[in-house]
Amino acid sequence: MLYQRSLDIERRLETVLRLIRSGGYSTPMIAEELGISIPTVSRDVTALRERGHDIRSERGDEGWRYLLIQDLKKNSPHLDIRVDGSETLTVLTKHPVQRKARFA
Repeated sequence: MLYQRSLDIERRLETVLRLIRSGGYSTPMIAEELGISIPTVSRDVTALRERGHDIRSERGDEGWRYLLIQDLKKNSPHLDIRVDGSETLTVLTKHPVQRKARFA
């Protein structure tokens, strides 16, 4: 499939974000959980940060772990648009969005 690689990367990024969101995961733990390399996890975390996720590292008694400080799904203004009734496109905005809109 033409876009299969991009789809696989997006799914992996979603999984990495889910693990970080759940708390307590380090780079080696994520790599082991997903069966990917440590450099790949580092690149994925960088990509998620570039997308606006406030991911930080914290050193605890058991070593380093990732923390998601601001979850874009919960804290950012966004507008969900239904496409053909089955798919949702989420548009992140810098300002609150009024929910009343008309589409021709």
